[in-house]
Amino acid sequence: MKHVTIITVPNALGSTVTIPLEMLSAANDIARARRQRDKIVTLDVVSVGKETVTLSGGLKIHCEKSISDVRKTDLIFVPGIWGNPRKTLNAYDGLYAWLRNQYNSNCTICSIVTGSYFLAQAGLLNGKPATTHWRYFDEFQNLFPKVRLQRKRFITSANNIFCTGSVNAARDIMLHFVQLLYGESIADEISHHFTHELKRSYESLLLSKDQQATHHDELIIKVQEWLQENYANNLHVSEVADNFKLSARSLNRRFKNATTTTPLQYLQELRIEQAKELLKKSNLSVSEVADQVGYQDASYFTSLFKKLNSVTPNEYKSLVRNKLFVAESKPSISS
Repeated sequence: MKHVTIITVPNALGSTVTIPLEMLSAANDIARARRQRDKIVTLDVVSVGKETVTLSGGLKIHCEKSISDVRKTDLIFVPGIWGNPRKTLNAYDGLYAWLRNQYNSNCTICSIVTGSYFLAQAGLLNGKPATTHWRYFDEFQNLFPKVRLQRKRFITSANNIFCTGSVNAARDIMLHFVQLLYGESIADEISHHFTHELKRSYESLLLSKDQQATHHDELIIKVQEWLQENYANNLHVSEVADNFKLSARSLNRRFKNATTTTPLQYLQELRIEQAKELLKKSNLSVSEVADQVGYQDASYFTSLFKKLNSVTPNEYKSLVRNKLFVAESKPSISS
């Protein structure tokens, strides 16, 4: 039976604790209901020192165990902090040795948002790619120059250490871990319960073509995040520029300098990737898919889809739904 540890610390963002807890607890419930008891994992929510931990917003969690009670675990989630995490780094000396010991025992570790500060302080990110919340990019890089900060990545992975740069990315990577622990069927059911729409998979977020490209324009990073949240709306470049107090010309120039693509091309790619997921996994018609991803003109959507994918939406749907998938071995949590 796999063992998962979710760490709590004072002033941690509640969502960075509850997202792993709720999604894994739900997966356990589904496994029990299906009588797949071999897939159930042991979950421990632990403190670093005190039994009762007060999270951001005043939410209190009573922990039956502390990290010192956990001798061996397979997967650890490290929470993010509300506010600047640098102020709290010196308060958890015992945490860093424990994290190093667990990692050296082949444990997988995942930080959520600014939880990457704790991994970096423990020395676990030296020489590895990592990400954190965009607001703290510069400080993080100054504090931890040996870490390969990825400013364009919402998820990074190297040698069983994962980092996420947003709460949305935490949900995405949780689907990845649920699939590893419970299999694709339970992961699909968890996805339907915990996401309001079908999202890009962990693999596509991590392995997309610009994985190695980074840039330092924090305003454009904000624009990218905003586009990912609002791609389904009726958007015009001029309106996006106004939203970030730029001229359309300045936005296009800065966006292309930072990402090698234009805001419109970036938006189109976001929409088409989302459309591919809907075509693959939903029963929506092509016109309904077009509307879901921000295109009111289904014929224009079909033309753009074919231009970018060499097949029409209906052809793509037929291809992916009729494909016979061969089971492939996936890495285990404690490989």
